[in-house]
Amino acid sequence: MTSAFRFHALLLVVCAVLAGCGGGGGGSSTSGTGSTPSAGTPSSTTTGSTTPSNTAPGASVPQSNIANVQPVTVGVSPGMTRNMLTTSVTICMAGTSNCTTIDDIQVDTGSNGLRILASALPSSLSLPSVASGAGVSGECAVFGSGYAWGSVRTADVHMAGQLASSIPVQLIADPALPAAPTDCANAGPAMLTVASLHSNGILGVGLFPVDCGNGCANSALPRWYYSCTTSGCTASTQPVAQQLTNPVSSFALDNNGVVIDLPAVADTGAASVSGSLIFGIGTQANNTLSGASVLKASSATGYVTTTSGAQTYAVSYLDSGSNGLFFHSSQFPLCGFWYCPGSTQTASASITGIDGGSTTVSFDVGNSSTLFGSSNNAFDNLAGNASQGFGWGLPFFYGKRVYTAIAARNTSAGPGPYYAF
Repeated sequence: MTSAFRFHALLLVVCAVLAGCGGGGGGSSTSGTGSTPSAGTPSSTTTGSTTPSNTAPGASVPQSNIANVQPVTVGVSPGMTRNMLTTSVTICMAGTSNCTTIDDIQVDTGSNGLRILASALPSSLSLPSVASGAGVSGECAVFGSGYAWGSVRTADVHMAGQLASSIPVQLIADPALPAAPTDCANAGPAMLTVASLHSNGILGVGLFPVDCGNGCANSALPRWYYSCTTSGCTASTQPVAQQLTNPVSSFALDNNGVVIDLPAVADTGAASVSGSLIFGIGTQANNTLSGASVLKASSATGYVTTTSGAQTYAVSYLDSGSNGLFFHSSQFPLCGFWYCPGSTQTASASITGIDGGSTTVSFDVGNSSTLFGSSNNAFDNLAGNASQGFGWGLPFFYGKRVYTAIAARNTSAGPGPYYAF
């Protein structure tokens, strides 16, 4: 999840902002229906940045007429995971027309950077490695559901009419890299195949321009970046410019955040849902805030605060890569890991930004056994237990336009990071 955290639960788990969440999937699931959340701890790194086009608080927001709408869907995904938001991404050898389009890439506002399974690339597309010390760069991306290990390579990334030129991406399970270092491999189950990742990759379009920032640039942090030779891999520093980059932050325009626009679904769910991933905030007529509530997030962790019932969750975030609402509560009975009240229950919560701005929302908790027993794939009331924190996963996104503003990028509501809806 972020430039300082990858908090994602990625679809099948809930990585509540852990220093290694960036997407991915995996984790324990029942009949491909869900995941086991695991709250992590944010790293102490500080937010890094690529070169933004405008960072001054009073700067105007550059306007654009570039195509900025990327189709997204929820439907039958690899592993039959419910509530997985996916899209297709085109990647190319930098500066060339040697490209391929990869389907079933999970869209994750809880991480930053593009991660793709090496097995999803054709052999004709050989992406150049990023050097590190005497070898090449590798990265360990740790999620609540496990870890994704792979090389750091350079590619052009195309979506809609936008181009992120020559940015670092992760090639998961790259056969050219040695096996994952012990500290990475001990982080949980390996998510190195379609079967374990439940997708072909993860598109991290979260709150930060890079996935680790100055913390990784200044210190060789465990379970982040490594310098790899044929004899093995050693934890290493990684310059900000060579860290995995949120592709949106590298667009020439429409580079200050994203909007996820999904239709509402019935209490019983929907077989499939089609929506839009819109690039930019306040840069075109289709991404204006239009009176949305703006909740400033911590520039160090990306957290906001949620209060529901008698509990306050200081670790709280909006994450399209989590397939449920994840929080700890004694109000609802559990069927294993998932909540399963006898009938759909409605609850309320207050989400508060670091500046004190707050908004009250209502949410539903359905019977998970009934939901999973249906043939539907999109649910707005799927919720599960978490050891700490409150993760507003994909169910929160249905029937809303949810904005994720990138740190230090100016928008019509001031600079990010913030969420709005």
